[in-house]
Amino acid sequence: MAIGIFRREDYVLAGPVYDDDAQIKGWRPLGGEIEFGERGADALIREMREETNQEVTDVRIIGTLENLYEHHGEKGHEMVLVYEARFANPSIYDADQLAFAEADGLEMQAKWISLPKARAGRIALYPDGLADLL
Repeated sequence: MAIGIFRREDYVLAGPVYDDDAQIKGWRPLGGEIEFGERGADALIREMREETNQEVTDVRIIGTLENLYEHHGEKGHEMVLVYEARFANPSIYDADQLAFAEADGLEMQAKWISLPKARAGRIALYPDGLADLL
């Protein structure tokens, strides 16, 4: 998986992560699966285009996280390539939210999440270890 870190001062753009009862349990930066034969940075660019209709620039890797988790009763294991990037359209940084659509067509809103609050444990930022990496 490849995720993008888009910063606005001490905030990062992230979409909601839901628990088994459809309640928001935390936030995850936008991104998605890396297809076979695709480079991680290219996957991030493609995913952002597909999910938000936005172009991104200045993509550079900042780390890798290994994520073991349980979601809807199923155990999962993923390697997450974490990239810093910028939106080509600067007006995105002035908006409070950004609409995006998941692969299943579900439309959601990404919001600017406070990094200091995530580092203090007051907001859950996924995958685990991301707040410390940033």
